[in-house]
Amino acid sequence: MDRVKPLRADGRRNRERIVAAAAELVGRDGAQASLEEIARRAGVGSATLHRHFPSRHALLEAVFRDGVAQLCARAAAQPGEDPAAELAAWLEEVTVYTANNRGLAAVLLTGPDGLSAEELCCTDMLLDVLNVLVARASSAGAIHAGTTTKDLMMLANAIAVANEDDPLTARRVLRLALTGIRP
Repeated sequence: MDRVKPLRADGRRNRERIVAAAAELVGRDGAQASLEEIARRAGVGSATLHRHFPSRHALLEAVFRDGVAQLCARAAAQPGEDPAAELAAWLEEVTVYTANNRGLAAVLLTGPDGLSAEELCCTDMLLDVLNVLVARASSAGAIHAGTTTKDLMMLANAIAVANEDDPLTARRVLRLALTGIRP
């Protein structure tokens, strides 16, 4: 059994800065963002970037998974005081995240290092937290009884993909669509 050596504090900080810089630049430039600019923005050298992420694919996968983990953490932190508003806000956040990360999932699914949809997909994580938000909203009578978690995830993804690179339109269209799920 191989053991992964934990990163020292400085290594962990470098990795976090690289992922944060990459997330920002992927949002701006798409999945083909310059690795050199990512390293520069993170305040590290190119060798440090490649030591943490041996390929563009590995870096993009970390960006994608980190973003999804952040979305899930924010959903889990919802207090449940206004279930309809919390559900709508989180779906909007997911939609904007997906629209902003132009081509990220597509790049991760293709190429020699391409992941299968099952390997890449963080759908189970997203659906777990969305299940809680939908159950709360349903219990409060804030959404139609037939509204399912999978329906809402499909709706958010479809709107994001249709409005890739245009998060403002994605947000507006999602808000319009969500008015149709309320009783």
